[in-house]
Amino acid sequence: MLSCAPVRRFRLFLFAFFLFAFYSSAWPQKTRVVTDTGEKKTARYFESIRTQPLLLHAFLQQMPKGADLHIHLSGAVYAESYVKWAAQDGLCIDRITLAFSDPPCDMKDKPPASSALLDAAFYERALDTLSMRQGSRNGESGHDHFFAVFSKVSAVADRHTPEMLAEARSRAAQGHLLYLELMFNPDRGAAASLGASLGWNDDLSKMRDQLLSGGLSQIISDAARSLDEAEKKENEEMHCDQPQPDPGCAVTVRYLYQVSRGLKKEMVFPQILAGFEMAAKDRRVVGLNLVMPEDNYLSIHDFNLHMQMLDFLHSIYPKVHITLHAGELTPQLVPPEELFHVRASIERGHAQRIGHGVDVMREHDPFELLKKMATEGILVEVCLTSNDVILEVRGARHPLPIYLKFGVPVTLATDDPGVARADITQEYERAAETYNLSYLELKKFARASLAYSFLAGEGLREADRNSVCGQENPLAGKVSAACARLLAASEKARMQWELEKAVAAFEGKF
Repeated sequence: MLSCAPVRRFRLFLFAFFLFAFYSSAWPQKTRVVTDTGEKKTARYFESIRTQPLLLHAFLQQMPKGADLHIHLSGAVYAESYVKWAAQDGLCIDRITLAFSDPPCDMKDKPPASSALLDAAFYERALDTLSMRQGSRNGESGHDHFFAVFSKVSAVADRHTPEMLAEARSRAAQGHLLYLELMFNPDRGAAASLGASLGWNDDLSKMRDQLLSGGLSQIISDAARSLDEAEKKENEEMHCDQPQPDPGCAVTVRYLYQVSRGLKKEMVFPQILAGFEMAAKDRRVVGLNLVMPEDNYLSIHDFNLHMQMLDFLHSIYPKVHITLHAGELTPQLVPPEELFHVRASIERGHAQRIGHGVDVMREHDPFELLKKMATEGILVEVCLTSNDVILEVRGARHPLPIYLKFGVPVTLATDDPGVARADITQEYERAAETYNLSYLELKKFARASLAYSFLAGEGLREADRNSVCGQENPLAGKVSAACARLLAASEKARMQWELEKAVAAFEGKF
């Protein structure tokens, strides 16, 4: 009689094989054996410099990284720029708080911002206060220091949208990014002000009608014209139509309408509605997001109401994309019963992507939630530096390795690179050094950033060699007719193809 031991061993082998295949599955493409010579040499070189920080930085700085999907326009600007613009505008700067304000100024308490350019100690203090350059100060938490910056610079930011856009694009080009989804509010708070004047209505359908007939439609039209003017001035600032344009001119930008969730409910709903309306009518606005500290009193108190608003408006505008800040919380900031925002944002807020997702393992049934995110393709916009300086969540306490283990789509993002003083290259460095990630894993982050972007059209399936463009050589200069048709029809596919070309050229150096 034959022994059943070989059968058992074979079954164990099959089980191990399928388990390995499950945890090795990647997003948006399958992990494969490195057979391409350029990719193989690049991966080998990466491993040889892994423990040499300066060489690692140089490698990752040059590596094509696709997109930054989670970046706030006001937070993308460096403090040095804000001080310079405030001085040019004749604004004042408070000696104590370092906040900018309109004139009149006085030399004692609120001198002209230009005085900071003439006093080295004053200038250094301004830079430290308006960024995380030296961390938090005077016993203030990183969380409070970080979020306080935005109100201090708002008087300057309101005047310099074109220059801010130019700075964000130029720095993105330096980091070898092709695409940005910038969060900002193109109506400059007009929708929120309209809501405050009209007041609240528990019937969201009636409130929507009142807003649209009461001036919101005009606000949206004005916002589109304002965006036209800002982009025109931005391109002039960058010399985009000149013989020697700024490299940032090659970076494509789309916008996420930024809703201030920490305001009163009658001000939040019109912003969400404006975001849906703009995204439905203006191709430059590809979706919306809810911002401000997630632990803010009204952000917490009205969270479920905000999900109700999103659910209602999603039923009217089902094609509009939604990405939500969710799980940017710790038990130190909120009580345990408030750690449910990731799941709620997906199930009730219709979020297609999650920004941060730091508290995921503290939510109800986290393993089921992770499987759901993996199955439904809910990408997490991971902001490692931001999570460190704001929440003090880093290293093994960050859920990035768990997201990877469960096959949840992930990409790296900067959040507020100007305030945090950390660009996209530093995010890749931190991920590689902290979690011992390989070149292929970092490459998947870059590819995922475009695959899960809100660009229009069908995307490529990079690792599927049987897909339309799967057998094409990105550097050949021509593609098959079928691939050409896809690239002609899809903005997303074109951008992904540009990444594939950039990656092939990069890998060709090794």
